Amino acid sequence: MSQLHQRQADLHRYVVTANQMRDIEARVFAAGMPVAALMEKVAGRLTHRIQSLYPDDQTTRFGILVGPGHNGGDALVVARELFCQGYQVKLFQPDEKVKELTEAHRRYAASLGIPSAGRIEELSDCDVIIDGLFGFGLTRSLEGTIAHAIHQVNQWHQPVLSIDLPSGLHTDTGATLGTAIRATRSLCLGLWKLAFLQDQALEYIGAAELVDFDLPLADIKAILGESPAIQQITPELAIASLPLHRSPTTHKYKQGHLLLVCGSRQYAGAAILAGLAARASGVGMLSIAVPESLKPMLSAQIPDAVVVGCPETDAGAMAELPKDLDLDKYQAIACGPGLTQQAAGVVKQVLESDCPLILDADGLNILATLGVDAVLSQRTAATILTPHLGEFKRLFPTLADEIASRIALVRSAATQSRAIVLLKGARVAIANPHDAVWLNPNSTPALARGGSGDVLTGLMGGLLAQAVLTGMAIERVVQSATWWHSQAGLLAAQERTEMGVDATTLTQYLIPALRHYLA
Repeated sequence: MSQLHQRQADLHRYVVTANQMRDIEARVFAAGMPVAALMEKVAGRLTHRIQSLYPDDQTTRFGILVGPGHNGGDALVVARELFCQGYQVKLFQPDEKVKELTEAHRRYAASLGIPSAGRIEELSDCDVIIDGLFGFGLTRSLEGTIAHAIHQVNQWHQPVLSIDLPSGLHTDTGATLGTAIRATRSLCLGLWKLAFLQDQALEYIGAAELVDFDLPLADIKAILGESPAIQQITPELAIASLPLHRSPTTHKYKQGHLLLVCGSRQYAGAAILAGLAARASGVGMLSIAVPESLKPMLSAQIPDAVVVGCPETDAGAMAELPKDLDLDKYQAIACGPGLTQQAAGVVKQVLESDCPLILDADGLNILATLGVDAVLSQRTAATILTPHLGEFKRLFPTLADEIASRIALVRSAATQSRAIVLLKGARVAIANPHDAVWLNPNSTPALARGGSGDVLTGLMGGLLAQAVLTGMAIERVVQSATWWHSQAGLLAAQERTEMGVDATTLTQYLIPALRHYLA
C-alpha cells in the first residue's frame, strides 16, 4: 500500500468530536501553522473540488452563505477563488459580528467587486448554493435572520454544498439546533465528525465526502490515540479480517462448523435466508437446526447443509433441540431468525452452551424475558447481540429511557451485558465491553426489507465459525460481516434500484459485492 493510500485509509478510520477537532487544530497552530495559511489551504482544496463538480464552463452562478466564524472565512476564500476564475458569485452574510480574519476576507471580497446580497431571497436565481454559515462546534439554537435564511434555502431546488457539515447540525449528536441546512453534498474537512455517523443527521447531510487538508497524523494520533475509542469500519479493515486465502492442504473441518438455530412453520424463509448467507461466508461445515416439518424444505434449498430436524410444537415452533446434539462441537452458533417466542426452551439451551453465540430476532426477545444480565453473566464464551432499536429497548429498557445518543447507547449496553452489541440502523454501531465503538459509514435504505437481518446473522455466523479457529478477535468478525452485508445491498441497489433488493436477492449479491470490491 502506498504512503498516500495508507494515509487515506487512516483518515477514514478516525471519527472526531468537536472538542477533539479543536485539540488537533490547536496542536497544528501551536507548531507554527498560521491560521490564515491553513484557511487558504482548506479553501483551495474546497475550490478545487467544487470546480471538479461544475467543470464545463464558468456560467454556473454560486450563491455563498457566509457565517461569522472561520467557516465563513473558508467560504469567502472559496468565493474569491471562484470569482477570480470567472465564475459568477454572490455573497450573503447575515451576521454583522464576525471574527477578525473572516472580516479581512470580507473586505477584500468587497474590494474585488464581488456582489453581496442584503436579503437571502436575492440568491434564489443562483445555480448552486454553498453553505458556509457554521462548521463544527456549533451548540446554540439558530434563530432570527439565519434561521430564516436556512428555511428559504431549504425551500429551493438548487443543489446545496455544505462546508464541513450542514449549518445547524450538532457536531457530535447530529441533532438539529433549531433548524439546519438540507445539503445535497457535504464536504467534511480534515476528519469525519460524529454527526456523519448519526442516523438523525443523514437526511441533512446528502452525499458526504472527506476533504483532506494534510493534518499531520502525529497530531491526530496524539489526541485520538493509535486505536481510537470510536472508529469507522473501513474497507481495508473489513477485508483484512475475511478468510480470503486458504492453505492448499486444508479441509472442511479446518474451515469452521456453524450451527444455525432458526425457523418455524410460520417463518420458514428466515432459516433459508440465514442458511444461504452462511453458505456464502465460505464456512467449511454448515448445520441448520429447524422444526422437523421444515427439514425437507431446507434440504432441498441448501443441499450442502446438514439439516437437523427438531421436535416442534403444535404451532410449528421448535420445542427443543435433539438430546444427542452436542452444541460444544461447533465453532459458533447463530440463533434466532424466524424462531417465534414459543422457542424459549431452545434459546435457553444454546445460552447454556460454551460456544460463541450470535443472538438475533426472537433469540433477543426471549433473552429479554429471561434477563440479559442474569443470563449473560453465566456465559463463558463470547456473545454477540444484534438488535434493531425496538429489540434493543426490550433488552435494555433503562438505557433506552435515559440515553439519546445511539453511540452512547450501544457502548453502555455492551459494558452492562459484557457482550458485543450491534445496534442496527442506517449507520450500524458496534461496541465491545471495553468501550470501543465501530461505526459502519455506508449503507442503503434498500436493506430496510424483511429478511435482511436474517442474511446478516447467517453471514456473520459463518465468518465467526472460521475466525474462532484462527483466533481472530470477535469484534473484527462483526465489523467485516456488517461491512460485507452493506456492500451487497449497495451493489444490488445500484444494479436493481432500491426497490429491487429483497432479502433473497441480497444473498445472491454477497459474493459479487466482494468480487466487485476486490477487483
